[in-house]
Amino acid sequence: MSEKLQQILERRGPICTVGVIGMGYVGIPAAALFADVPEFGMVYGFQRDSTSSGYKIAMLNAGVSPLKGEEPGLEELLAKVTEAGKFRCTADFTKIAECDAVTLAIQTPFTNPKDLIPNFTPLIEGIRNVGRYLTPGTLVVLESTITPGTTTGMAREILEEESGLVAGEDFALAHAPERVMVGRLLQNIRMHDRIVGGIDAVSTGRACELYAPVLSRGRLIPMSATAAEVTKTAENTFRDLQIAAANQLALYCEAMGINFYDVRTGIDSLKGEGITRAILWPGAGVGGHCLTKDTYHLERGVEQLGADALDWPADISSLYISSRRINDFMPTHMLHLTESALGQVGKNLKEAKIALLGWAFLNDSDDARNTPAEPFYEAARAAGAGVRVHDPWVDPATAPDIPEGADITRDLDAVFTGADAVVIFAGHREYGSLVPAEVKALSGYVHPVVVDGRNVVEPDEWIDAGFAYRGIGRGDRNGHRLSTGSAQARLK
Repeated sequence: MSEKLQQILERRGPICTVGVIGMGYVGIPAAALFADVPEFGMVYGFQRDSTSSGYKIAMLNAGVSPLKGEEPGLEELLAKVTEAGKFRCTADFTKIAECDAVTLAIQTPFTNPKDLIPNFTPLIEGIRNVGRYLTPGTLVVLESTITPGTTTGMAREILEEESGLVAGEDFALAHAPERVMVGRLLQNIRMHDRIVGGIDAVSTGRACELYAPVLSRGRLIPMSATAAEVTKTAENTFRDLQIAAANQLALYCEAMGINFYDVRTGIDSLKGEGITRAILWPGAGVGGHCLTKDTYHLERGVEQLGADALDWPADISSLYISSRRINDFMPTHMLHLTESALGQVGKNLKEAKIALLGWAFLNDSDDARNTPAEPFYEAARAAGAGVRVHDPWVDPATAPDIPEGADITRDLDAVFTGADAVVIFAGHREYGSLVPAEVKALSGYVHPVVVDGRNVVEPDEWIDAGFAYRGIGRGDRNGHRLSTGSAQARLK
């Protein structure tokens, strides 16, 4: 324990002013919750005034959330804390000097996962901004998912270099990873246990002081900074592994001509003391900012230790990386299913017209980061197909990395008109209520195709209407015979 840091904190007193760097899916709800508790008097949300995201500043200062998916309570909470004068978004990073605690919630993607080198550029810029205006006694917390060893290594070095202060003696430093899911951001922050890992006991204690007021049911779990980094990367790696296991089983079920969902129900029925048979759902692919990269952060953390640090069988590759690759394969499998169904009705992928439903990676959300729909879109286009995209939630003006030429619309009739195939990538509620006869009439074909990547439509309804159906894990239906269908349609 650093006696010097402890004395500085005692003189500084309780945390009153909080800064949150990065106004995204993590930073916005965190800032709003900090501002809503009586323990903190003022919260600054720091956002660069860039061409791509500067628009958030005015919206947030008006009490309006720039996150347009369903986020229960967030809009109301933002309006409340803004009106109360307890929250303000700013591009003026000099105000960091006024903060008793600063958190960083900045994305840490991999430009190329194969080389295990993350793009830390935005995070490094954020850390440098904190270091430039750091004052003695300030708590700095990294919430971003990072390679194990980053807090005590790169982050500490940059902060000390920029500030001239020493971590653990002049300021507190910790890692407290976010554990949120889009669609329930406020609920997750309040109710999930909070992992808090400081570089020393004093830093851990100060970070616990920051997060305790916003927890309604969750508890604080203190540990070292590196243990906290591993906890975050490992929990997402394990979830990715579980999804991969479900995807692999779904592919097996397709090959054997059986229904994955029957098998899943059977597995899930075995319950009792000491029995754990958790099995997740298969699907068209894994997206989002976390699961698509956190495995690589964990792998990189071990790799940086050197070749002799890990005792591992020489002839076996990483189970975690293999799982990641299985999940990355699922959009390709969706393309294979599409080709199979088109072939059943005498058509080729080349020059086929595809209605791609769902650009967001998660149902009823506008979050399109690393969407699995993109690799399908690119592969289908490369094969000569025309692809029109529908999503009721995604705004193409703000969605990340929209491929050149991609037109995301909210007009379902437009994408169905003349479509040879309907391919479902997101489980948006709008897609579960589609009427096969109406979709068929808009397509204009006796035998259009439907490929369900999220198990949101009832196969027999679409098969009876004359569709060639394919679904993830639906080996019992993927080999069906074509039905003449009862709906009237224009022949082509």
